[in-house]
Amino acid sequence: PNPGGGGEYGEEWHEAGIKLSKQNGFTDFQCAAEYLIENKYTNPSKLTINGGSNGGLLVGACVNQRPDLFACAIPQVGVMDMLRFHKFTIGYAWCSDYGCADEDEANFSNLKGISPLHNIRVPEGDGQYPAVLVTTADHDDRVVPLHSMKYAAELQHTFKGVAKQKRPLLIRVDVKAGHGAGKPTSKIIEEIADIYAFIGANTGTECKKEVS
Repeated sequence: PNPGGGGEYGEEWHEAGIKLSKQNGFTDFQCAAEYLIENKYTNPSKLTINGGSNGGLLVGACVNQRPDLFACAIPQVGVMDMLRFHKFTIGYAWCSDYGCADEDEANFSNLKGISPLHNIRVPEGDGQYPAVLVTTADHDDRVVPLHSMKYAAELQHTFKGVAKQKRPLLIRVDVKAGHGAGKPTSKIIEEIADIYAFIGANTGTECKKEVS
């Protein structure tokens, strides 16, 4: 499925998922997860979501809004602080898609309501967050690593001492690396191996070695 906000179906579709309508894309994504579960393609103990950059924002927002749907979440180099993203490096250029918290009260309220950093809550009842592996890199000058670091710190602070949170909430910080483009093959392999191992460990997925 294509969540609202992309350009796949023309400008009207794009406009329906940006700025004050940004939530529509997150809702579409959650509905897709519900469809997979309701139609028995998977279940919440197996379902993993992964996205990078703007997709990292999507993953972070959906984890906050519907933690019950997912077993594991991998937000990579995500835009997690929606109130201050425009203050760092090229972040101001994203205001055309997100809006800007400094613009007016409507934009501030909207961005605060979807910001992954500002909406981490312990679920009610017996619910817990999915296993989360945040990834970033110390030389990312596009989505600066403070987004991921602040988000991971807030996750761990919020769930500190919460006995029902059995799943891990971790961050992986690559060194001497950036937003992703031009990353050496060795680093790509190491990161993917860590991600797959994390997913497997938290979904009960057995990784079988291929025998030639």
